[in-house]
Formats: sequence, C-alpha cells, structure tokens
Amino acid sequence: MTPGCRGPATLPKAFRWLWAASGVSAFGDGVHLAALPLLAASVTRDPVVISVVAAATRVPWLLFGLIGGALVDRWDRRRTLWISDAARAALLLAAVAGVCAGLIGVPLLIALALLLCIGQILYDTAASAYLPELLDRDTELLKRANTRLQGTQTAVNGFLGPPAGAAMFSLGRAVPLLADALTFLFSALTIRSLPRTPPKPATEKGPLLAEARAGAAYLVRNPVLLGLSLRPAVGNLAFGAGTAVFVLFAQEELRLGPTGYGLLLATEAVGGLAGAALAGRLADRIGIGGALTLSAFLLVGAQLALGLSDGPGAAGAAIVVRAAAFGITMVLGPSVRQAIVPNDLMGRVSAAARLMAVAPAPLGALLGGWLATEAGLRAPYLIGAAVLAVATLGSMAMTTNRKIDAALARASPAPRPSSPTAP
Repeated sequence: MTPGCRGPATLPKAFRWLWAASGVSAFGDGVHLAALPLLAASVTRDPVVISVVAAATRVPWLLFGLIGGALVDRWDRRRTLWISDAARAALLLAAVAGVCAGLIGVPLLIALALLLCIGQILYDTAASAYLPELLDRDTELLKRANTRLQGTQTAVNGFLGPPAGAAMFSLGRAVPLLADALTFLFSALTIRSLPRTPPKPATEKGPLLAEARAGAAYLVRNPVLLGLSLRPAVGNLAFGAGTAVFVLFAQEELRLGPTGYGLLLATEAVGGLAGAALAGRLADRIGIGGALTLSAFLLVGAQLALGLSDGPGAAGAAIVVRAAAFGITMVLGPSVRQAIVPNDLMGRVSAAARLMAVAPAPLGALLGGWLATEAGLRAPYLIGAAVLAVATLGSMAMTTNRKIDAALARASPAPRPSSPTAP
C-alpha cells in the first residue's frame, strides 16, 4: 500500500507477533513500576534518596541516547530488539540473586535502574525505527499499529502490572523482579522468531558521534519534529517531579497501603486505553495538531487536580484524565514522526526525540524530592501544572494542523486528505 493512502490493507503477521511480545514485556514493566518504588521505600524513607533512584531510570538517556540511536541505524533492528530484552532478563535474574542474598540497598537499586535504562534505550529506539520499516511508512497503518501498541501497553502496564507487582512484593521482594525477567525472556524469544529483515545496503560509515549529531540536527531543523519533542520535554520535567515522590504522596497524603497504591497506579490504564482508542477519531475530527493541543491542556488540568486531591477517588479521577491525554499524544506524535523521517535516519531521529523528551526527567525527579522536602508532598504537582501550562502555550504554534499536514505531504508524493484546519 502506498504510504499515506487509505485502504483495506491489514497489519502483517509479523506485527502481531511484535505486538504480543510488546504486551508481555509491558506487563513486566508494570510489575516493576509498582515494585521498584516499594522496594526503595522499604530501604529508605528519605524523599531525596528515593528521587535519586527515580532519576537513575532516566540518566542514561543523557549519556547514551544519541549514540544508541546511531548504533540502531547501523545494526539490524530485529536483532537489536531481542538481544536488548535478553540482556535485561539476565540483569534482572542477577538482581533476584542479589536480593535473595540480602545485598539489596540503594546502590544496587541505582545500578539496576541505570542498566535497565540502557537496555530500554536500545529496545525503544530499535522498535520505533523497526515499525515504519515493517509497515512501509504507511501513515494510516502506523496510526493503527501505534493505537494497538499504546492501548495494550496501557492495559497491561497500567491496569494489570501494578496491582500484580504490589501483590508479588507482599510475597517477597525478589518475586516481582523474577516475574519481570521472565517477561523479557518471552519477548526476546518471540522477536527472535520473526522473519529476518533484508540486510542494509553497505554504506561508508563515518564517526559514530558525527552520525548521532546528524540525527539531532535533522530533528532541530524540522519545526514539526522539534515541536513534537519540546512539549514532552517540559512535560517530563513536571511529571518527573511528581512521579519521584508519588509513592510517598499515596502513602502519606492519601493514606494508602501497598495494595491501594498499586490499584491507584492501575487507574491510569482506564484513561490510557480511552485516549489510545480515541486518538485516531479525534485526529480525524479536529486534526492531529488540534488533538495534540487538546491533550496538552488536559494534562495541565489533570496535574493540578492531582496535586489538590484530598482522597484516592479524586486522585484516581485526575490520573484517568491525565492518562487519556497522554494516550492521545503517544499514538499521534510517534505516528507523525515515523511517517516523515527517512528510514536511514529513523533510529537517530527517534533517539534524539526521546533524548529531548526524557532528558529533563532526572532533573524533575531531583526537583520533586527537593520540593517535597521544602514545601510538602503536594508542591511537585502544583508547580508542575504551572510549568506544563507555560510549555503548552509556547509550543502550540509549532504543531498546528496546517504544519503537520504539510510535513506529511512532503514525505510522500501520494495525495493526502487534509485534516480540519483550526481557525
């Protein structure tokens, strides 16, 4: 099917296997999403120390993100996917042995978070580059595929994984780590069974750092790609501040135990599923740019409401709205990027976009710990909402319907139906 044309083409069988692997791996991610903060909180009650552990899950993006993208563009993407998952499985099994041996502590948690993040960099970048390769850069197929991937990830990562992780933690601190290792192993074996992709044509390779910089330069020079990346960058600064102390916020402000904390995390899946399911229809009605702007304003309101919530019901409602807005963004933003970036630059541009988005998260996590210590556990959410509002107003003009439609049209000679243009 010609990229960008609408038609009855179906997603290929290889995508369905990739989808299954992603779903199982996302369940494991949901397990440690609940278990890792609980594990950190069982070692220390210091908000700053807990925020350092949270920051360690993002720091490798600052040091390795662009290089990871350049490596993905050099390597076979299917092989990179399964090796990354196999390595993370081995790492978690080693961590299980460490916990069972009584070696658990903040240094071990930080090391685990750092190494898992390096594996995630290679996997996520390769997956983002592999999907348009698998679907021939077809915009409609990419939206459908991203809808399924995001919906499944939200359901199992947000709804099934966190309660399971909290329950497993009550059985033993090593149990959720073991479960996560098994999900990575399943994902690696599944992806390894996919058909091999044609070898990349031989090209002269320049210095790795220069290739990495080329991807970043391509992103910065493209206003649409830059706009799609700037808003998440500021968003992760704000969300990182709240996420770093959320386990303490749930326990001390909302008076929840481990099970209640896991269930509160699970409410995110309700909104995330709705947002992923509605993203395509919303884009058809008000345009991709309009849908992205609407989701940004919803994020501002939800973060503010979460900081003002006085019980788990109000907090859960705010999380649902926030997750719905995030689901819309995570379907539409990557679909646009995957449709307009040349294949030979896809890994590097994806890594540069992800780096720009996640780089502020460690700073946000540390800021959240400091704000919670100085001004209380609600401060990271309230100040974060103000930061999000400023970022939304500043980036609206970069991702309008008109600019996104023009970028999609330039990427393919095939005619595209225009999105409704905002007045």
